Amino acid sequence: MLPDLLRPASAPLIQARSDAQAVLTWLAEHADRPATLAGYRKEAERLLLWLAERGQTLAQVRREDVLDYRRFLASPHPAERWIGPARPRSHPEWKPFSKPLAPASVEHSQTVLGALFGYLNDAGYLNGNPFRLLRRGRKPPQRQMERFFDAACWRHLQATLDALPRDTARQVLHAERARWLFTLLYLSGARRAEAAAARCADLSRRNGNWWWDVVGKGGVAARIPLSDEWMDALGRYRRSLGLAAQPAAGEETPLICRVGAKGRTEPLSDKAVYLICKQIFALAEQSAPDDALRESLRHATTHWLRHTAASHQLEAGVPLLLVSQNLRHASIQTTRRYLHSEEDARHQASRLHKLDRSE
Repeated sequence: MLPDLLRPASAPLIQARSDAQAVLTWLAEHADRPATLAGYRKEAERLLLWLAERGQTLAQVRREDVLDYRRFLASPHPAERWIGPARPRSHPEWKPFSKPLAPASVEHSQTVLGALFGYLNDAGYLNGNPFRLLRRGRKPPQRQMERFFDAACWRHLQATLDALPRDTARQVLHAERARWLFTLLYLSGARRAEAAAARCADLSRRNGNWWWDVVGKGGVAARIPLSDEWMDALGRYRRSLGLAAQPAAGEETPLICRVGAKGRTEPLSDKAVYLICKQIFALAEQSAPDDALRESLRHATTHWLRHTAASHQLEAGVPLLLVSQNLRHASIQTTRRYLHSEEDARHQASRLHKLDRSE
């Protein structure tokens, strides 16, 4: 017999006693990346709910089940049980889907779940990964949509914010918060999760300048410079809440507050930030003056505000290196993608090259 230390390990490497616990263990590996964690949790929860309805466990999933699930993602049924308006997870009328998934989203879901099964296989909780058996077809080339708001679209969004109803005290609170949320994201270029997690205590003044200390993607700590316009907008929002324009040192008030029955300053969730932005995009789409604006607003997400911040800073003449530092990009090439003025200049220069060389 082999000594105990040399025997192949048969016990799982995680202590999970149920599928739910196993999934939570996997999700915990991504706790340092809030946006990734939220996306992975959504995909895993959808699968667990679907399996529960079929009376299956993760260990019972076969290739045929994966194919069934792909078809389900593209057309969740019965629709009234699975599909509903986008709401926070805690809402009593929450549904797993706001609409059927597009082909690209189905592929993303399969990739995430394949990673989940791969992890649980390595941990000894499962024996096999049916997601690895799927043949990945070649994706047809697609035109990449520009994920930012041009000047006309940005002006239209600002007009939409200005036109929000203010007939009641509660409507005023909602309007001021929406205005502040767009200003915060646009002027700082912060990520949605960073804004939702921020407290006034994260702001500090050094040599007369205001800074925002954040822990961003990958758990990297950084400092965002805050302009006078940003601070003025914060002061306007805080006054709408009955607070002093400038926060006190160490003040734990969230940068974005939930509108409560008594106007209490409670933090707004990451998902709620997303829903508010989507609501404004939908309102702007309804009143957009042309098809191009409507198309952009239909596909817009909160991350477009970060891309727009980069594009507009570069168009305003802010040096590429400083914009890259402000947005905390790992590579300056990531920031260069938003230097649309370079493309415009190149297109303008192409007009100098003509068939008739006599001109």
